[in-house]
Amino acid sequence: MRAILAIDQGTTNSKAVLVSEGGDVVARGSAAVGISYPKPGWVEQDPNRLFASVCEAVNACLETMPGISIEAVAISNQRESVTAWDADIGEALGPVLSWQCRRTATDCERLITEGHFDRVQALTGLPLDPMFPGPKFRWLLDRLESGRGVRLGTIDSWLIHCMTGGRRHVCDASNAARSQLFDLKTQTWSDELGAIFGVDTSFLPEVLDSSADFGTTLGFAGVPDGTPIRSAIGDSHAALFGHGAFTPGDGKITFGTGSSVMTTLPAFIAPRNGITTTIAWRLGGRPTYAFEGNILVSAASLPWMANILGLADVGALVELAATAEAGGPGFVPAFVGLGAPYWNSDARALFSHINFSTTRAQMARSVTDSIALQVHDVIAAMRAQSGGELGALYVDGGPSQNRFLMQCVSNLVEHAVIQCEAPEASALGAAYLAGLSIGMWRDLGVISDLPRSTHIISPEATDRSALLNTWNDALSRSTLRSTPVKCE
Repeated sequence: MRAILAIDQGTTNSKAVLVSEGGDVVARGSAAVGISYPKPGWVEQDPNRLFASVCEAVNACLETMPGISIEAVAISNQRESVTAWDADIGEALGPVLSWQCRRTATDCERLITEGHFDRVQALTGLPLDPMFPGPKFRWLLDRLESGRGVRLGTIDSWLIHCMTGGRRHVCDASNAARSQLFDLKTQTWSDELGAIFGVDTSFLPEVLDSSADFGTTLGFAGVPDGTPIRSAIGDSHAALFGHGAFTPGDGKITFGTGSSVMTTLPAFIAPRNGITTTIAWRLGGRPTYAFEGNILVSAASLPWMANILGLADVGALVELAATAEAGGPGFVPAFVGLGAPYWNSDARALFSHINFSTTRAQMARSVTDSIALQVHDVIAAMRAQSGGELGALYVDGGPSQNRFLMQCVSNLVEHAVIQCEAPEASALGAAYLAGLSIGMWRDLGVISDLPRSTHIISPEATDRSALLNTWNDALSRSTLRSTPVKCE
């Protein structure tokens, strides 16, 4: 059997799947990555352990399908996480600074005070926020021996470096677009941005299409040397591609630790209303643009609340929440500030509108509703900016399989959502891109026609006003120094 080996390197786990010519996942493997919190707000990973987890996942996957013919390797990866390594001997020179890490908050405040916010956003589509890598690259460089040959990169470039025996220093356009050093319009590294952040752009990788020749394997896990690596793409972008969201207005919501809401655009639109503009993918040198809203804390609040209430697990929490009507207390999950569309690092998590009659079920419901309410605000900002209507709206990630949670999302955004049974949307998207590169699938039309098991959840008629009023009031209370954007 011919197959694509697709790797999905995530924040907590690395996964590997084999995707057949029919688009089916025929084998799986996974391994934990590990994550550390050396100081409050600091989140980092060991780059060597990160790659080792990829090798473990690949070995676990291949053990279940011996003798399979691997036609190409595909990569999807966690975004906005970056690291550095030696240009000569290839050894890691620092930790992976996670997308969740807030250690550069002071640097971002300084850059904003210096008046760089508008220019950075105009060139990159991204705000000055600790989530994004510009200041993280500078943090890494400040702690390296001067005069040493350095390579900087997003996680796809680190993985490709490791998989090719250090022979290639490349990344794809979707990951470059999240680096805060890439000019979206010129499709090149920007020396102007390098000067703003204090980063020599010569340290950065060559930028390729998302479906391209990224080199061949050398000494990589159980994969034969010389196997072509034919795609790389950020995980949220890969999920969008995996769903077949190829028509402008189509979108997806990925639910996980945080959430990513992304919708494709007919052309570049400068960002505003707290939404970022990004490159969804690039094929044949031509970028497909997308709006994105990054929610910092989404499903991560569920196990926390389950523990607070003494419940066995997240499933028990959601069951309890489903017994309560919407519109009780308000809850803002601003444990690490607020992302899109508010971008407020000073916001703090809180409950509001609690009284002596508040029940455990209502508390649980306020936490589950906060997932849908944040999505509502992001989509409201996208609609206001684009002036267009949403097309097909897909949902993926673990929480997307829960009917109650997704019904809440559909009700609040007043739009149908499409559940997809395959949990490997990101890996599938990367595999499809690799398959395009080697001719396994001829074009996007063939990929669109591949079988997918889906279920549509349509919005129910409901009065959202009280819930939204409580939510907006809770948002204003959660902010210490300024008032976040109010989305109607």
